[in-house]
Amino acid sequence: MMEWPACTDEYEKLVIRMSTPRVVIDNAVCSTATIVKVDSARKHGILIDAVQVLSDLNLSIKKAYISSDGRWFMDVFHVTDQNGNKLTDESVLSYIEQSLGSIHNGKTSHSNGLTILELTGTDRVGLLSEVFAVLAEQQCDVVDAKVWTHNGRIASLIYVKDSNSETPIEDSQRISTIEARLRNVLKGDNDIRNAKTSVTNAVLHAERRLHQMMYTDRDYQRNPIFKFSSDTPIVTVQNWAERGYSVVNVQCKDRVKLLFDVVCNLTEMEYVVFHATIKTTIDQAYLEFYIRHKDGTPISSEPERHRVIQCLQAAVERRAFEGVRLELCTEDRQGLLAEVMRTFRENGLNVTRAEISTIGDMASNVFYVTDAIGYPADPKIVESVRQKVGLSNLKVKELPLVCHEKAEREDQPVGVGGAVLLCLGSLVRRNLYNLGLIKSCS
Repeated sequence: MMEWPACTDEYEKLVIRMSTPRVVIDNAVCSTATIVKVDSARKHGILIDAVQVLSDLNLSIKKAYISSDGRWFMDVFHVTDQNGNKLTDESVLSYIEQSLGSIHNGKTSHSNGLTILELTGTDRVGLLSEVFAVLAEQQCDVVDAKVWTHNGRIASLIYVKDSNSETPIEDSQRISTIEARLRNVLKGDNDIRNAKTSVTNAVLHAERRLHQMMYTDRDYQRNPIFKFSSDTPIVTVQNWAERGYSVVNVQCKDRVKLLFDVVCNLTEMEYVVFHATIKTTIDQAYLEFYIRHKDGTPISSEPERHRVIQCLQAAVERRAFEGVRLELCTEDRQGLLAEVMRTFRENGLNVTRAEISTIGDMASNVFYVTDAIGYPADPKIVESVRQKVGLSNLKVKELPLVCHEKAEREDQPVGVGGAVLLCLGSLVRRNLYNLGLIKSCS
């Protein structure tokens, strides 16, 4: 039972109870997934906060039913691990319950004693090699980094510390020098206006910040420099005039963090999700959202509708698994990344995504690489790069498969014309489930 400070009056207790999400995790109702239910007072951004908790654990969201009409927010998520199994680890279940129960208290994350570099600009082969070479020259150790590319643009968060003192870089003159050097690298020959660098000691959730950076950079409006083979997500936007909603449907390949990416961008565009239904079959995902602006109005013009379609397609594509996945695990040392990236560049490999981390004295890095124009890298070149970096250090990894139960007849795709009926049917099932009148949302 919650213990209250002696000075807490009854009204304050009521406010705290109303503001604290109620979380229920059930492994008995559904035979194929763990059900996570969240009920809370509604506020803007609470949906992305909830989805972020599940996303950070790399859980697969097989189904979801979302409703936040009026003053209340109610979600049901059907989740599994990446192998398609229900969640049984008590520490994981406890973490989910505690994290979802405190999402109203979300705050800006801090750097944990690191300096954070934010970079955006035009992507090109060898760019990261130049960036990490500058950081090595400036005596900066890269502790963590995330790099995304899309439509010829690049966005990166790089967490660094001083190589000599093992502390954050705080000297303003040195920071200005690092920024200027990196900005010159990002500008190249043709990106004088759009190349941006900044330094901070606090940042939002890293992947949310990357989405913001790409959205601000308008990557969704740009033509890709490299050719990619991914299927373009199908996005439709229609207005349901009788209820004052805009109905957004997204159909694409399913993958981990898909719902996070879409909801993150809807939130960034300042839309409120009132109802949503998410369903998956085999390797496909069908997402449907009933949205309005924060002022309660639906999408009002054709240019705005077109922008929403572009933005959501970009949101899905940014994290697409382009290229060969290479995993580097070796003892960390100063200049390691600069050396590895230089090897990639000298062999004509372009890094489309990177996740860099340091655990103790070990570097644990993931790179997705293609050839210079975006096609799959030649296996012979990849093998040559591995020999130069170290066969035992740099390994080719297959992408993890998203596991789903076999497609059932009721899970077949529904056309746009049936969107309203699909959502209403889902909402009815979900509400009956919440009332305890049925045992499953499926």
